[in-house]
Amino acid sequence: MPKQNQWTSRLGFLLAAAGAAIGLGNLWKFPYLMGRNGGFPFLIAYLIFIVLLGVPVMMLEMSLGRYSGKDPVSSYKKVHPRAGIAGFTGVLAAFIILSYYSVIGGWILKYIFSYLTTFSAPANFDAFKASPETVLWHFLFMAATALICLRGVGAIEKASKFMMPTLFVCLLAVIIRSVTLPGALEGLQFMFTPSASQDGSGFSLSSVSAALGQVFYSLSLCMGITITYGSYLNKKENIPRSCLNVAAMDTSLAVLAGIAIFPAVFSFGEDAGQGPSLIFSTLPKVFEKLGTPAGPVFAVIFFILVFFAAITSAIALLEVTASYVTQNWKWSRKKAVPAIGFSTFLLGVPSCLAFGALSWFTIAGYNFFDLVGLLTDNILLPLGGLLMCWFIGWKWNPGILADEMKEGAPRFRLGKAWVLCIRYLTPVLILIVTISGFITIYQTVSAAG
Repeated sequence: MPKQNQWTSRLGFLLAAAGAAIGLGNLWKFPYLMGRNGGFPFLIAYLIFIVLLGVPVMMLEMSLGRYSGKDPVSSYKKVHPRAGIAGFTGVLAAFIILSYYSVIGGWILKYIFSYLTTFSAPANFDAFKASPETVLWHFLFMAATALICLRGVGAIEKASKFMMPTLFVCLLAVIIRSVTLPGALEGLQFMFTPSASQDGSGFSLSSVSAALGQVFYSLSLCMGITITYGSYLNKKENIPRSCLNVAAMDTSLAVLAGIAIFPAVFSFGEDAGQGPSLIFSTLPKVFEKLGTPAGPVFAVIFFILVFFAAITSAIALLEVTASYVTQNWKWSRKKAVPAIGFSTFLLGVPSCLAFGALSWFTIAGYNFFDLVGLLTDNILLPLGGLLMCWFIGWKWNPGILADEMKEGAPRFRLGKAWVLCIRYLTPVLILIVTISGFITIYQTVSAAG
């Protein structure tokens, strides 16, 4: 592989991989899922599945990427002539996810701009979300993502080296203020003691599926990201240790996000189980109650760190498709990245308008924004995961990847356990997520009907 398509340092690779994993799944989705699913029990389930599902799949994808040195589709074709479909589902999922991920990134940019210019959040989140203005912010976020990705692996590495440490520093600043608020202890107890959630609901069987699904979303599994980043990796890198480090950073940030959010939410008597609007509706109320200038200052810090988390993941999603196009269509990066970025922007426009001008368009009760999320989360990602386990675990010799892991980790002794996991445990866990997802779809369709 050309030198310009390789990571220049171990730290740069780790921060880029962590940046790919650490995103809105940690700062936006994890807190509201934890709030809805009983707090501490959900956290324990999530940690268990990180070990049983997250790390083994990440090791598979990273070692497959390094073994092949290719994009996700070409990597799987090296395993089996028909296995390219497993890689293509990841590339397609990454492309679609980025289209609505960028919409949320645009909301974040709007909040930063609003706090910097008016010292307050948009007056009404639902009204803003329904306005055509969201298209502009979606475009700006997508443009920023494409500009970084256009410069190649080196630019991704440099951006990650700056953004990831800054993200942690910003988060610590918000945490210090949050945990010193009156009544903050109640929020910490919600996270770290076995208690029911604020609205009386607690942990249930559906929470198990939610924790499993969150592991996929948070670690960006089966999206082709880890394969793509692994293909830029040299043979000296210790893959098992790298995966553990990335998973640890990802999980730590998710927990720190909860520590930043829940003490403040409980301190001001807000609803921890509010759902997806938690950071856009509830937290601005918390910042407002902090007064001026503390409220706007901490709001800007918080939304900047959310922006950094979002854009590092967006860069990784765009890089997956760019890698596929440059290697298979023989396009130059200068041609591929703008074309993919603009196509992603266009696909994201209906998601922008799904809460306003296109709110009339629904299929089985799902608007366009929810529909594309349904397609990726409940169909493409689980399908890619099952195909991955089938082709790697049963149609090929997974021991080859276990040997690949030993290249930079000669003391790695869990190869046989890892093979058993990929062949048996991982498919079962993915099936649980898939079945639960389709039950949710059925319930939604029944309610809509």
